[in-house]
Amino acid sequence: MNAVERKTSLATAIASVGLLMTGYASADSSNIEQRLNELEARVEAAEKRADLAEDRADLAEKRADEELTSEEVKERLESIEREASGEEGFSFEAYARSGLLLNDEGKSAEGGPYVTPAGNLGGAVGRLGNETDTYAEAILNYRQQYDNGAKAKYTTMIADGVTTSNDWTADESDLNVRQVYAEFSDLPSFTGAFKDASIWAGKRFDRDNFDIHWLDSDVVFLAGTGGGIYDMKFTDNWTSNLSLYGRSFSDFDVVNRENPGDDTASTDNLIITSNNYFGNWQVMLNAMSANDNDERDIEENQTAADNGAHAMLAYHGDSFFGLSDGSFKAAMLHGQGLGAEVKSLGSNGDLTDDATATRLALYGTTYIAPAWRMAPSILAEVSDDRFAEGDDYQWAGVNVRLANEITENFEMQYEASYQYMDLDPNGHDGLTSVSGDYSSLTIAPTFKPEVGGFWNRPEIRLYASWKDWSDELNDYSADDSFGSEDFIGDEWTFGVQTEVWF
Repeated sequence: MNAVERKTSLATAIASVGLLMTGYASADSSNIEQRLNELEARVEAAEKRADLAEDRADLAEKRADEELTSEEVKERLESIEREASGEEGFSFEAYARSGLLLNDEGKSAEGGPYVTPAGNLGGAVGRLGNETDTYAEAILNYRQQYDNGAKAKYTTMIADGVTTSNDWTADESDLNVRQVYAEFSDLPSFTGAFKDASIWAGKRFDRDNFDIHWLDSDVVFLAGTGGGIYDMKFTDNWTSNLSLYGRSFSDFDVVNRENPGDDTASTDNLIITSNNYFGNWQVMLNAMSANDNDERDIEENQTAADNGAHAMLAYHGDSFFGLSDGSFKAAMLHGQGLGAEVKSLGSNGDLTDDATATRLALYGTTYIAPAWRMAPSILAEVSDDRFAEGDDYQWAGVNVRLANEITENFEMQYEASYQYMDLDPNGHDGLTSVSGDYSSLTIAPTFKPEVGGFWNRPEIRLYASWKDWSDELNDYSADDSFGSEDFIGDEWTFGVQTEVWF
């Protein structure tokens, strides 16, 4: 039996098992999904073994014909085995979303997870039926394993995002190389607490960032250019990461006190991070320094911070709050000075010396019935003296995503969001003090190659969304979407979107 025949037989076997399992539709769906995933993993492993056997046979034939020496055969065989195991060679990962968002007049509609006045402070609302952009990420990895057991990985990530629906978007493109880094692991000279550690350098997203996907909001996002070490193991129950990231704020005008004139300067913000894990608990500590950032004028009689501190306590649960199968994550974040941007660490140079912020993030996933899954979340924050002395911002939101798996290729998704905000900028940037709430409801018929599970993609969605908010919020900013023509509340939007990742 050749390789093609073997693969055909394997595909037939898994299809037959799938047909048999449809007879047990009343069984627990999570158990069925787990068994299917295990079966697919076994089939994939069998296919790799078949390919490996074929490559070995080809090498043996070439050795018999004296096309290759024994040493060359050995080297190529080791390389083939490493590539078959996924430890060596190229791989490709991707994320993308794209679609139309239209109002009831057939015009492009305002939207986005950060559409509310609290959005500029990180107050995200539900994203289902509320995204206007085309965004794509392409990640290229190359893995290599050396004779001494050491491993290396090189990663490049390219991303682009636009809001136009045109096919040619070069004039609006934000094409960007978001990550370029190298990481080394399994280094034989590392011993003791560093035995299982890996080191990296370059431009990257921190490996241990995590997010609330249904809000398109990271719980914590650490990124920049620098270096670090992962997975130092100090005790059986304590692993630790240490990193140094650099970020740059925009150029700004300064007054040269010795030679007055129009000079410019830039600020580099350095972030030292210690990320520690004790079982399911995570303790993250960050210190920031941005020399000369305090020379900028951010408001009359206000001084920008030139340092900051940030801390996060998080718990990564392996059940749905102890009530059922699933997962949950909870985090409390607090920051001062430059650390008062508690989500995107080190990204905001306009914060004052006295700025403080505290945020709560909570979300989980579970099946509430064999064909129904649910993902609720809460995101809330209070901050003051953020951009001006005496300013005060409070916002809190709750979101629930539901999905009903109807057939193996179709499900109905539903999402409800509510956010309350009480925002007092105290005159900062011409903004007006407002308080009020925002609500949205979305219904989205969704098609998939295979339903089941919270993270299965790709999918194609149709959707209809209703959004409404307090009239007072329309007065928050003259530049805000709220209060603009055709966007004043009690809005219906419609559209279609695809979302892909692998």
